[in-house]
Amino acid sequence: MRTLTPLQAWAAAVVAARLARGRNRPAPFVPGHAGPPPQPVSVVIPARDEEARLAGCVRPLLADPDVSEVIVVDDESRDGTARLAARLGAKVVSGAPPPDGWVGKQWALDQGVRAAAGPIVVLLDADTRPKPGLCAELVALLDTFDLVSAGPRFVCGGAAEQALHASFLAGLVYRLGPIGPAAASPGRLLLNGQCMAFRRAPMLRADGFARVRGHLTDDIALGRLLARDGWRVAFRDAGALLEVDMHESAADVWREWGRSISLRDVTGSGALAADLAVVWLTLALPVMRLARGRPTALDLGLLAQRLLLVAALRGSYARPGPGLAVSPFLDVLTAVRLTWSALRPPRTWRGRSYGRPAVTRGARPRRPDRSAAR
Repeated sequence: MRTLTPLQAWAAAVVAARLARGRNRPAPFVPGHAGPPPQPVSVVIPARDEEARLAGCVRPLLADPDVSEVIVVDDESRDGTARLAARLGAKVVSGAPPPDGWVGKQWALDQGVRAAAGPIVVLLDADTRPKPGLCAELVALLDTFDLVSAGPRFVCGGAAEQALHASFLAGLVYRLGPIGPAAASPGRLLLNGQCMAFRRAPMLRADGFARVRGHLTDDIALGRLLARDGWRVAFRDAGALLEVDMHESAADVWREWGRSISLRDVTGSGALAADLAVVWLTLALPVMRLARGRPTALDLGLLAQRLLLVAALRGSYARPGPGLAVSPFLDVLTAVRLTWSALRPPRTWRGRSYGRPAVTRGARPRRPDRSAAR
């Protein structure tokens, strides 16, 4: 494996350059920093079978004076999602079945944004836990940007779940860099679809959700599409104001996050091959050589860099614990899962199955004929 050292040196330089962008990270959101929004804010929550998690998202929003309305789009749920949302006091939109070619979440979001009354829209997933002040901070950035996304603090239920999650997260940072600094190009832009904000009228004119209607990695597809259109896009750290409890166990992390970890449907073949090389050479290979007792000086340097990232990622977790500390030992599994996701991307999500175009990079999105959807 020592014959890989020149390639490993190249990959290490690429990662170092990406991590160095973190020195220019904008300040994270601070509670109470922004004043009240100047216009009404509608929060749209797409929900499919979210009865068990929805209340933790909706209740704080209904109590937030910065929020004018909370819309829950019931995406053909098979449980009591709609009843719970109505009982809590949210406005419920009964989602229609997705038209041909649409992934369910984009269709739900499209319906929710069109039903919103406010000129400013915040999108949140049902598993998020927003705190007072989040929406005000998002809206304040819309004076400078056209689309704003925010990263949360993650809630993990145990050491194994946190260890695997933190290893996956490290792989994402090595591939695309940290939250905050601008990407080198729209094609490398990273966003978090669990939390986004924009002005309603420009989004409707752009027909954004329809143009990415066939993508399972909808958030990044939307951000990259709009950035190519000239939209100014921001991605900020909102950990102090937003938490998310996405998974039930380490197995759930492996299955659900692994579904889209390769970003196969928004990444070209060349970039995807480079991403795989970077992860294998800078995350997996040093651990493998260390386990054999034969690490090179470059391996040791990469392992030290990885430990520094462990410290930097503490702020990404609501309760950082021993799982975070041992996460580097799972980096080989991260490389395996990334490769598996790239070669055999799953086509099912939330009980629905999609065709191959939803999970593989194809032609750029185009505006659809909406007549069949009305």
